[in-house]
Amino acid sequence: MSNQQNNYYTSRRQQNWSRNQNTTRFVSSVKLGPVAHTVLVALMITVLGLIYLTQATRTTGYDYESQKIDSQIADLNNQKSDLQIENARLTALSTVKDSTVAREMTTPSSTAYVQQ
Repeated sequence: MSNQQNNYYTSRRQQNWSRNQNTTRFVSSVKLGPVAHTVLVALMITVLGLIYLTQATRTTGYDYESQKIDSQIADLNNQKSDLQIENARLTALSTVKDSTVAREMTTPSSTAYVQQ
């Protein structure tokens, strides 16, 4: 028995463990075959694919939101240009009405319209 103990201690000493290193080895009691490994790899690929799809659809959602905001900006620019035209038209009428040329004009004494 002492020969076995001596053999055990010498084999343990030859490993040269350094300080603060874990000396316990974990050996799993569960053994997986090639089919189980294939299934696990397929599941990991599926999970990674789903993660990728969620990220891709999230960016697509941001793209739709961006397009919606761009269309609102275009609509508001069109309204702005329409309002600028209306403002110019209304300002032009009031400017002409209040101009010195319009003030010096006289009303006609008689008007005659052509009738058919």
